[in-house]
Amino acid sequence: MDKHFTITIHDDNGVKQFNLHKFVKKAFLYAGLFLLTLGLIAVATILYLDYSVDTMQHKKDAIEHAYENLKEQNELLEETMKATRYSLLVKKQELNELSDSLAEIETLIGLKPIGDESLRERVSIAKLSSSQRATLLQLIPSGSPIEYHGITSKFGYRVHPTLLKREFHRGSDMKAKFNTPVYATADGIVEWSGYHKRSGFGKLVILEHMYGFKSYYGHLNKVVVKSGQFVKKGDLIAYSGNSGLSNGPHLHYEVRFIHRALNPFYFIKWTQQNYNEIFQKEKKVPWQSLITATSRLKVTPQIQTQQSSQQVQKSLGK
Repeated sequence: MDKHFTITIHDDNGVKQFNLHKFVKKAFLYAGLFLLTLGLIAVATILYLDYSVDTMQHKKDAIEHAYENLKEQNELLEETMKATRYSLLVKKQELNELSDSLAEIETLIGLKPIGDESLRERVSIAKLSSSQRATLLQLIPSGSPIEYHGITSKFGYRVHPTLLKREFHRGSDMKAKFNTPVYATADGIVEWSGYHKRSGFGKLVILEHMYGFKSYYGHLNKVVVKSGQFVKKGDLIAYSGNSGLSNGPHLHYEVRFIHRALNPFYFIKWTQQNYNEIFQKEKKVPWQSLITATSRLKVTPQIQTQQSSQQVQKSLGK
């Protein structure tokens, strides 16, 4: 069997023939197939690498985008943290100011010195004390017994306008026209109602209140309550006048605590708005023990209004 093959080449110089062994043919064939396979592998590899590069680029872009978003979020978080720190600082300052203010209030209203109580507990105690205000103002003389127009004669030593001798004035003489309505300054019972010759107050009303307090209303023209009668703060009890040792229409008003005369002006001006002032000005009353004694009392305030008192006045005049 012939294992050779002939290759014929035609050119301008003529015809050339080459006799080659079939093994060479197979070698060329195998080489061509190898090169073709190698080329296909190279193309596939290039395509794969190109796809991998694109994928990696997308991932890189996604990571960079995520990094930018995270960076923006971190900046926003940092701004939020700064605002939160500032807000906490402001709140801390407010709490410190609140604690200082609460300490002043505790001192003024006679609460015990601050111990290990938390601010919440102290505020709760202050709220309890605040709820006592209405009770104390209801049970203890407070506010003006008449429409306030000033004082003509203050509490303390003076020359008596009628007796013309120096003596201690136990009350405040309040400006009042004849027949000005006079109201009770606290809940109580009428101890005296009528003419009181010995004192020089003329027609006089004495109200006995809780915890040793009394209030006196002198030089009246007319009384509208009777001894033994219970009255509420704001009730009409009399009309001002000029009875007794008086040189003109006015209201003599006194406040006493266990028979000791107190400056009534402090009690006339004692309201919810300036509730704490009296604790500093009036030292004859043991306020701390009084607050302790009234800590569990709660009284519904009787609101004093001129309108309601005028209605009572009209009904009594009929």
